[in-house]
Amino acid sequence: MKYILIGAGSRGMVYSTWAYRHGNEITAVAEIRPDRLAHAARQLNVPKDCCFTDVRQLFALGKIADAAIIATMDRDHYGHVMAALDCGYDILLEKPISPDPRECIQIEAKANELGRKITVCHVLRYTAFFSAIKDILDSGELGRIVAIKHSENIGNYHMAHSFVRGNWRNDVLSSPIIMQKSCHDLDILLWLTDSHCTRVASFGSLSYFKESNAPAGSADRCCDCSVAENCRFNAYKVYTPVLGQWPADVVCLEQTEEALDQALRNGPYGRCDNNVCDHMSTIMEFENGVTATFSLTAQTSDVHRHIHIMCEDGEILADDEDKQIVIKRFVSNQAESFETRTIHIRTNNSGHGGGDSGIMEDFSACLSSEPGTTESRSSISRSVESHLMACAIEEARLTGKVVNLKEYRASLS
Repeated sequence: MKYILIGAGSRGMVYSTWAYRHGNEITAVAEIRPDRLAHAARQLNVPKDCCFTDVRQLFALGKIADAAIIATMDRDHYGHVMAALDCGYDILLEKPISPDPRECIQIEAKANELGRKITVCHVLRYTAFFSAIKDILDSGELGRIVAIKHSENIGNYHMAHSFVRGNWRNDVLSSPIIMQKSCHDLDILLWLTDSHCTRVASFGSLSYFKESNAPAGSADRCCDCSVAENCRFNAYKVYTPVLGQWPADVVCLEQTEEALDQALRNGPYGRCDNNVCDHMSTIMEFENGVTATFSLTAQTSDVHRHIHIMCEDGEILADDEDKQIVIKRFVSNQAESFETRTIHIRTNNSGHGGGDSGIMEDFSACLSSEPGTTESRSSISRSVESHLMACAIEEARLTGKVVNLKEYRASLS
């Protein structure tokens, strides 16, 4: 198979590197940052005349590969996807599809009209962890799902990196945090419940990571700050000890203290202009009667998810950091003996608990299949609903209203 890569940042390089290492050819790369473009060309063996800082030059060549990997910034997805569809490409699309719900629907409609395959990078569907939970639920051993409590612990330093300093710090530039970070989680809830969401309500705000909480005497940038030594969010404390690893490798391409210092002095990771929520609590109702609560928060030291699924005949408690799933069956009284079953999940070295390699294997299989015979586990049609949920949840948070999903979708037409 042949691929083109549009967006050679962290996620784009994960997917394209997997493809390259598994015997596929990366025929061209488009990336607006010259240093990242040159790095991708070296890593993926792409000829210089097939490297572009302007994606329009790449699209002008027409279809030169079997599929496109699109991993650009959120608000660029729509234009890049629509152009790629016009060229005839099947697409692996980094989430979110688009921050605009109408654009999500238009992308789905155009892909279906043209018979193109789009796989959205909802990588959690491909993890051994969530796949095992899905298998337990589908087996029926615990009866039907009644309610779910799901939490995403963003983590204090992860929030500071990605949503205070990083690409997704401001929803005007990217998308609301419920969309950017947690469309994964909404997608998982849809998958596990095997139902459509009917109503949502949500509450949350930016409580801590804001100017009014900045230490007295602090500066706009860490390099100029007189109180940096005693601040846990000092960018030099955050990134210097992990040079060569995430998240330092996102800040600058060359992983040296000198390069890091220049990036923090001149780039976005040395200052803050964020506006996205740092905590949200959401209530959801599904068509089959299941209710769910979802909590995302930065005020944790943990950086992982845990889920509690309550069924008719038992419950599941699972933590994706421990890779442990505990199944408990109900008994008649507190004196009766009972047993719990614990499943310990093994994963490969791929990112997101094996989800990164899992989605690439799925996408490759879809590309190799006959049209209409195989649908990706995270196809565009299966992925749009989570995005509409995210937009409805954000509307519920901003308006204080319970939002009906059917009415919300109808309002978009």
